[in-house]
Amino acid sequence: MKLGVIGLGRMGGNIARRLMRDGHEVVAFDRSDAAVAALASDGAIASLGVGDMREKLGDNAIYWVMLPAGEPTEQTIAEIAAAGVAGETVIDGGNSYYKDDVRRAATLQEKGMHYVDVGTSGGVWGLERGYCMMIGGEEAVVCRLDPIFATLAPGIGNIPRTPRSDTADARAEQGYIHTGPVGSGHFVKMVHNGIEYGLMQAYAEGFDILKGKSAEHLPEAERFDINLTDVAEVWRRGSVISSWLLDLCARQLAEDPGLDRFRGDVADSGEGHWTIEAAMEEAVPAHVLTSALYARYRSRVEHTFGDKLLSAMRFGFGGHVEGPK
Repeated sequence: MKLGVIGLGRMGGNIARRLMRDGHEVVAFDRSDAAVAALASDGAIASLGVGDMREKLGDNAIYWVMLPAGEPTEQTIAEIAAAGVAGETVIDGGNSYYKDDVRRAATLQEKGMHYVDVGTSGGVWGLERGYCMMIGGEEAVVCRLDPIFATLAPGIGNIPRTPRSDTADARAEQGYIHTGPVGSGHFVKMVHNGIEYGLMQAYAEGFDILKGKSAEHLPEAERFDINLTDVAEVWRRGSVISSWLLDLCARQLAEDPGLDRFRGDVADSGEGHWTIEAAMEEAVPAHVLTSALYARYRSRVEHTFGDKLLSAMRFGFGGHVEGPK
């Protein structure tokens, strides 16, 4: 199929390359001329912008927008919509808020244009491993775009197959699904990322406890100098908590056991926050996911006013004095 890819960053560029490897024709645009030139050297058709892309795509154009959530995506889709015509399709493969998808789709629908939201997981490894995709949109439109998704998906690979009903959607074990109407794809990906926060926090806290077991304030006989690199490696092999995230932990610890090149300021991209909002709207308790989100906020400050108030209360009721600075 022929499609335009707008946004050639760490994921967008590799999505375009994976598509081209399988014979799809890609028209590429990015604000960075260097990024466009690099992709053109790999076989893409360079584009100067949305208008130029439309001319090069022809009728029933397909645009895959792979930009940061918020204003960059909002402006680009608005630009496509302003000059768009019936039959064209916009795919948002970034991490947009699902309620924004619903609003944008309604605007495009007025012009006979289609909107598909694709929650895309795979990160910088997607070029080789493929991308897990959660897709929201009209069924007929999603089916028409299936060759694109089938190319980007990882496929069955060597993962053991789960016994499933004969009526189960075969796309799921290929690594992509149609989740339902517009917005549902990004909603499922949002919760996926909320869970990701929780899993990452569990690993981080567990390894922190292991590392702290050598602290001098512990009884000498109970101090253990545990090799975290070895622990990460052995847990990867047959343990109940093995995962790709643990694989990444093992790799980083092997390269830099003290993780000295990291400051520990942990960013959040929005999905964790939105997941907690959804939990509150649905009155669903989400203790772990909420705690993991707040831990990321906490990582970006040294001491807050709240920390000071905690110390003040501890001093007030128990005479507890803060330790040395």
